[in-house]
Amino acid sequence: MKGILGRKLGMTQVFTIDGVLIPVTVVEVKPNIVMQKKTKEVDGYEALQLGYEDVKESRANKAALGHAKKANTAPKKFIREVKADELMSAEVGSEIKADIFSAGDIVDVTGTSKGKGYNGTIVRNNGTIGPKAHGSGHHRHIGSLATNGRNNGIINKGTIMAGQEGGYTTTNLDLTVIKADAEEGYMLISGNVPGPKKGLVMIHTTVKPVKKAAVAELISYKGTSVEAELHKVSSTINAELAKENAEKEALEAAKKKARSEAAKKEKN
Repeated sequence: MKGILGRKLGMTQVFTIDGVLIPVTVVEVKPNIVMQKKTKEVDGYEALQLGYEDVKESRANKAALGHAKKANTAPKKFIREVKADELMSAEVGSEIKADIFSAGDIVDVTGTSKGKGYNGTIVRNNGTIGPKAHGSGHHRHIGSLATNGRNNGIINKGTIMAGQEGGYTTTNLDLTVIKADAEEGYMLISGNVPGPKKGLVMIHTTVKPVKKAAVAELISYKGTSVEAELHKVSSTINAELAKENAEKEALEAAKKKARSEAAKKEKN
């Protein structure tokens, strides 16, 4: 397992050489600094503590300054621990870049969901409204809490009620890495990444059994003209259309031959 920290920038779309459009989330992934290594001998488990984005020393306390000094770096704004058995060779103070992932890797992304403020039970919990007639007196209420039963008037924890919606840590599973560029410092991830724009996220290897998926080659606009890429796409599409037409013609020829043979048998 491996992981890295980044910042969600927003969404865009990319095209494969086959002309398929893929909606992607752009995640800025600057080099992460290894702040600390957790080992089985000392801590009982293996993990890396990664730091992302520098903070002014004047805005950091002494504990953060001392911790960063051990890694010979500046205090960090976003620090998370990642189970990274594949990255345990990295030393404290070294950099982890986006190229630890490649196109086709399946990842889970953890972030803080968008805050939606205070919502009622209908919106927050997908509740059912009451009768719309004027005399019902019950339209968007919470309904019975059943406090007169065996629980002695105590409202149990977790009871569906109105309250704050969003703003909690959530993880979206099974997202596919479409591209990882360490030089430019970004990753393109197919699927919805939790959180708002500029939200901090943690990308790590999925917990699901399938770790890799096939990803088609993307159109690259680097070092070439748009006309050349469009010509490449059009030639690919034309080749596919020619193949389909050839298959259709072969099928029609086979049907025609079968009809002629059936007509000869009827005459005989």
